[in-house]
Amino acid sequence: MANLPNRRRVLRTGLFLGLSPLLPAARLDAAGTALPMREVAEGIHVFGGKHELMDASNQGEICNVGFIIGKDAVAVIDSGGSVVEGRALIAAVHAVTDRPIRYLVNTHMHPDHIFGNAAFAEIGAEIVGHRNLPRALANRGPFYLSGYADAMGRDLMRDIRIVPPDVLVETERELDLGGRLLVLRAWEPAHTDNDLTVFDEATRTLFAGDLCFMEHLPTLDGSIRGWIEQLQPLAAIGAERTVPGHGPVAAKWPDALQDERRYFEALVRDVRKAIADGIPMAEAVGRIAPEERDRWRLFEEHHLRNATAAFAELEWE
Repeated sequence: MANLPNRRRVLRTGLFLGLSPLLPAARLDAAGTALPMREVAEGIHVFGGKHELMDASNQGEICNVGFIIGKDAVAVIDSGGSVVEGRALIAAVHAVTDRPIRYLVNTHMHPDHIFGNAAFAEIGAEIVGHRNLPRALANRGPFYLSGYADAMGRDLMRDIRIVPPDVLVETERELDLGGRLLVLRAWEPAHTDNDLTVFDEATRTLFAGDLCFMEHLPTLDGSIRGWIEQLQPLAAIGAERTVPGHGPVAAKWPDALQDERRYFEALVRDVRKAIADGIPMAEAVGRIAPEERDRWRLFEEHHLRNATAAFAELEWE
């Protein structure tokens, strides 16, 4: 579909409120077992990803994914880190409703959120994404496929392909599920340059994608200044609960943003001091925000890259 003009558009489907058992997150299996979900609000089902790096042992299931059931259709939020996970997510939808999956919304470009897209393309779902997502996937897609080949293994990677969105969100767009409105918002560069959020007006549930991390250290692949600037409008969304891209569903909003705000402030403070003191990047990054080390999962895996990216951005301000 062609890009939309900068105004709200409405796609009309319907509403059916399905229920699911409260099941803990569990590892997927290659046989296509339904992904265990938890119903966090009426008609909204979420699977919680692991705080791990993507590999064959976790089959890519490291981010939160979910779906919203309507009378006429279902909207799925992110497809997961493999086609195996994507198909298990489809099976989870079919376990609670016979409504078709009409939409898959990608919250951004990272492999743990989009490697399952091919499973949804197979069933004819419309894939919805940020206006910048096609370009981002075209630029990064080949690198993602080659970069994860060893960690994920041949069997998991066999069916994975980069599938771009069919429908683009320029600024804001509505998916009308028949009495249940989903408001999709495209953000300026922050976590990435193609971040998208989904707000369910019926339950006031926000799927924040990776604009919100809880427990798992935030990862910077866009703009540290842009992310900090957008925390205020993000916090202004009138959500009653939030599904972050990583971490537990948050019952209080915008309290869920406090930890990442503190981390960003420490990151920027120490980077700016290093720049002012004339400390080279290679020497400075090891001194950035050391007090945050024990407050996050995967700090060692991601903090050095965050500090390097922040330094590269802020030294030219």
